[in-house]
Amino acid sequence: MDAWLKEAVWNQLGAAIDTLENTVRACPEELWGDRSREPEYWYLVFHTLFFLDYYLADSPDGFAPPAPFTLDELDPAGVLPERVYTRDELLTYLEFGRRKARAVIAGMTDEQAGESRLEGSLLEQLLYVMRHVQHHAAQLNLILRRETGSATRWVKKAKDDL
Repeated sequence: MDAWLKEAVWNQLGAAIDTLENTVRACPEELWGDRSREPEYWYLVFHTLFFLDYYLADSPDGFAPPAPFTLDELDPAGVLPERVYTRDELLTYLEFGRRKARAVIAGMTDEQAGESRLEGSLLEQLLYVMRHVQHHAAQLNLILRRETGSATRWVKKAKDDL
């Protein structure tokens, strides 16, 4: 697969992940774990990272997120995790997702790019998860602006090279 295409996909998916990281770091502590708000800030972060991990998996069969996370996020009943995940736990999960995304993109061949996945081909699934991460990062920025009067800045491209 052409290196320029891999680089372009990584630059934009990586930028979405970087934007999400910025919203995690910018969230005040009193907003992070406030269980009275809907949606709960920490939960939006977790949901986004869970599906970043899930959509980067080779297959849904055998998928399992790293501890302490569970597969409850796939429950159609929409059950929330039993506790608020800490900022550090979710930043660790974010780094896990960033490394996984980089590895998938760097190793992608022309054949793999066209292989059928959950949401179309692998290439289409990468674009799908990019949109999902950016959607929720924007949602978190909206909450930050509403609650604190400021939000994180636009990220043009990934801070790290592929």
